[in-house]
Amino acid sequence: MGLMSKILGGNQSRTVEDYAELNLEDVSAESAEATMQVHIAEIGSQADAIDIKDAVYDGDIVIADITRLRTNDSTVEYIIDELRQVAQEVNGDIVRKGDDQIIITPTGIRISREKLGQQL
Repeated sequence: MGLMSKILGGNQSRTVEDYAELNLEDVSAESAEATMQVHIAEIGSQADAIDIKDAVYDGDIVIADITRLRTNDSTVEYIIDELRQVAQEVNGDIVRKGDDQIIITPTGIRISREKLGQQL
């Protein structure tokens, strides 16, 4: 029994009819005007924090990858402190997820400190 058989549950054969194709054209960007966006960013230096701050001030959520920064470098803490100050100024929230990500939210959005399906 192969790995996929174990995952999918036995020797079930799959056909094209078993899957539903998602058509992105059915979702019109014009019909639902977004008031907020989620931005993905990478922080490699202090200059990268400027765009992140602008996005949060504009009311958007930012998920930033900080793996390019050296974790023992004081620059990391300086950038995080800058972004923490922005979150406080706009009454938003900021969370550091592990050693590789920071999530910053604008006014009125809080980040849960609990994983879904788990209680701490």
